[in-house]
Amino acid sequence: MSNGGPDPNLENLASDVSNLRDQAGRGDAIARYRLGRLYMTGIGVPVDYEEAAKYLHAADEQGLTKAKVVLGYLYENGKGVPRDDRKAFDYYAAAARQGDSTAANNLAVMYEYGRGVHKDVRQAVNWYRQAAEGGSVVAQCNLGTVYFRGRGVEQDYAQAAEWFRKAAESGHGTGQQLLAWMYFKGVGVPQDYAAATRWLQLAAHGGDPRAQIDLGYLYEQGKGVPLDYVTAYMWYKTAESGGDGRAREKLKHVSRLMTKQQIRQANAAATELASSMHRGKVVEESQSIGNALIPER
Repeated sequence: MSNGGPDPNLENLASDVSNLRDQAGRGDAIARYRLGRLYMTGIGVPVDYEEAAKYLHAADEQGLTKAKVVLGYLYENGKGVPRDDRKAFDYYAAAARQGDSTAANNLAVMYEYGRGVHKDVRQAVNWYRQAAEGGSVVAQCNLGTVYFRGRGVEQDYAQAAEWFRKAAESGHGTGQQLLAWMYFKGVGVPQDYAAATRWLQLAAHGGDPRAQIDLGYLYEQGKGVPLDYVTAYMWYKTAESGGDGRAREKLKHVSRLMTKQQIRQANAAATELASSMHRGKVVEESQSIGNALIPER
């Protein structure tokens, strides 16, 4: 994956892959790392995790920190290598000690759930904080969740909201959805349906199905927005297309309150919305809030 993203010109992309192979063959660690990522994504080459692992191991042997992060991800998920939580932990730990925020977040998850290491919530909190302060939006959501639940720290809803806000202000859909929930419930922040709506709209238009469900609910109830069953149905339908299993029941419920013409109108609006909505993932996550593998920008 090139720094500028995939090249739409296939001939140029094929040439880029050829050049990367030449550079990798001459011992270029960055080229080896990029080839590994290409084999993981299937951009310009077939998806081949074993080939990806080969190049990433070579880059790691040359001391490339970000290769360690991706190798941790491969071992954690058993892609191209045997699944091995201990090896994943070791790779994340090595990269985290070198200041990588993604690795620090993933290391914290390993500590929190006792994967590859004895469970240690306090260590988890320390690594979440390091990653969050380093700018990892996933870690900011994780740290907010730790404060929300009071796991390893004193429960503090205001702190939870602040960490969700940091992720939300960076454009992270999960952070936006969680902060919106805090405003909707009045937990850690004053109850404010209008603020909840604003954050949900950002997350929903960014493709977050959970936010789409929640935004649909606001329109169905007329909280923070005018009562509007057509718009509620549109967002539920969009969430269903995004894979949120809760949407089906929501659609059944709101459709009972609508005319057939309104349902046709809502379906048409959902189709139009889907054609314009960005569905690309900003962050690959092994769980909705948890480990992350951040793609090249």
